[in-house]
Amino acid sequence: MSLKEQITEDMKAAMRAKEAGKLGTIRLITAAIKQKEVDERIELDDAQVQAIIEKMIKQRKDSISQFQAGGRQDLVDIEQAELAVLTTYMPSALSDGEVQAEVAAAVAASGAAGPQDMGKVMAILKPKLAGRADMTAVSGLVKAALTKA
Repeated sequence: MSLKEQITEDMKAAMRAKEAGKLGTIRLITAAIKQKEVDERIELDDAQVQAIIEKMIKQRKDSISQFQAGGRQDLVDIEQAELAVLTTYMPSALSDGEVQAEVAAAVAASGAAGPQDMGKVMAILKPKLAGRADMTAVSGLVKAALTKA
């Protein structure tokens, strides 16, 4: 079953169970998917759907930090509930050790000699780690690895 089909089935289940919070979040996902498909006149595959969900997760994390800074716990709770639903559609996250091993392998494979080669290394890592690791943290690890080299 594709990810889009899974999301549709989960939406139906949430409707039957009268889970308003989960249903609202799933509807946000489907709306974002449909918007992208209509705008670009394409049928999205699982990787593209995951990219949309990953973007939504990043937005929720940013919102949570902003709401916490503003002292709005009610809005933080709503965003955290949405974040919990969104993360169920992402592949399991890699551990720090696994990410560091991937970074080391990519640095070796690209033959990177210093910070100027960061783009080469990130080009190798992005398809492998997208959705499975925080790319900002990966970028920091790559930068650290290349400054040591």
